[in-house]
Amino acid sequence: MPTTDKRPNLLYVFTDQMRAHAVGFMNEDPVHTPNLDAFSMQALTLTQAVSNNPVCSPHRAMLMTGKYPISNGVTLNCNSNTSNLGVYLKSDERCWSDILNDNGYSLGYIGKWHLETPHEPWANTQELAAGENPFWNEWTPPERRHGFQHWYAYNTSGAHMTPEYWTTHGSRDDIERIKEWSPIHETNKAIEYLRNDDKKLRDPNKPFALVLSYNPPHGYYKAYPDKYREFYEKYSTEDLCNRPSIAPPDEERGQYYREFIRDYFSMVTGVDEQFGRLLEELDNLNLTEDTIVVFTSDHGDCLGVHGHHDNKNNHFEEAMRVPFMIRYPKKLSPRRDDLLLSSPDIYPTLIDLMGYKDQIPSQVEGQSLVNAMCDTSAPRPTSQFYIRVPYPGNPRYGKRGIRTHRYKLMIDKPNDGPPKRVELYDIQNDPYEMSNLAWIRPNLIKQLIETELTPWLKHTNDPWEVPDYDPKSEM
Repeated sequence: MPTTDKRPNLLYVFTDQMRAHAVGFMNEDPVHTPNLDAFSMQALTLTQAVSNNPVCSPHRAMLMTGKYPISNGVTLNCNSNTSNLGVYLKSDERCWSDILNDNGYSLGYIGKWHLETPHEPWANTQELAAGENPFWNEWTPPERRHGFQHWYAYNTSGAHMTPEYWTTHGSRDDIERIKEWSPIHETNKAIEYLRNDDKKLRDPNKPFALVLSYNPPHGYYKAYPDKYREFYEKYSTEDLCNRPSIAPPDEERGQYYREFIRDYFSMVTGVDEQFGRLLEELDNLNLTEDTIVVFTSDHGDCLGVHGHHDNKNNHFEEAMRVPFMIRYPKKLSPRRDDLLLSSPDIYPTLIDLMGYKDQIPSQVEGQSLVNAMCDTSAPRPTSQFYIRVPYPGNPRYGKRGIRTHRYKLMIDKPNDGPPKRVELYDIQNDPYEMSNLAWIRPNLIKQLIETELTPWLKHTNDPWEVPDYDPKSEM
């Protein structure tokens, strides 16, 4: 039932590895998403939202802290190989959930967390039994949950059909093992939280903030109920391969996409069905008007686009761009907008929208976009930052770049010498990034470095320095 406290509730739903193009209303991928299509007509839909460091843990740390990876320390995925590098969400970070907790919200987290560092002795999980290395899954103790009082979560696992969870009061040794597709099971748990029938999952007199983090459509791509594949039986494989950046069928480098794309779309359709169940439950409980609902993803998935298996953690549109829809009938008008939202902007935007702007820490590097969301004439970002730090995490090297409404620049710097590669795309006229313009537009590269990239490096405390660049090297 609705709370007596009229501060807005929050339902934040995000998938793992779902690209912006894989939603029906975008008219790009041939994917079946009727619930998301309908929701996009009720929500403010940001068609140019990105994940700035498009891999799981870095995005999640940006989401929780409002800081870019150099500042929050999560420059790589959290696993046993990065534990000694300090790659995990720190206890002393002031997350948006901490602010809501301090202001009397009931908070719940369900699903994938992926901000914890595995440690010995390894947790007794499926991956331990299978002898996998590195280790990924781990328990998060209550003092490291950043205000989430209700906990039904895990760090990360690809076992979508046999998921494992740690619960609110369970110890590290108490793992619940389930035999059900994880989005279905987690949606059931979220609906239980919303209904709160026994009044034990949350305080019914307080506003709530619930995060539901689905792992699919992240691989393992074959792990989903067969019924979702039925939507794609009418398509041939080539019907599903409608992006010109996919290598032709007679080339080996195009086979990865063809092997998994039907499964990827099937999982997206399954997630869509579960999201529809959540929206229906909000309606049934008369919570729709008072609840901010967000649907997004931590990053996208290339699935072999451009001829390699680097599905994420790269600068291509399929990896960086994510769906982002936010519905709040009391303040936001439904429309489509090309506002350039970045991962760290989500924290200050939500906190501002919920009425706690004055409590956003000064260390937060993202910016609230509420003014731009409510007034299309308000100032708007002119670019989005791209970052990839290589293992073992030296921030002086790796890839940096920027994305504007028209251009994307990426510079790969493997050492203190000249760049390994520079890429420049006109993403308005070349949306599939087929033509690298770096060697013919050196003046534009210089301009983008001076007006966009250099200010981003300074703003995010990034020690990476722009290397000397000879455009003839790209010829």
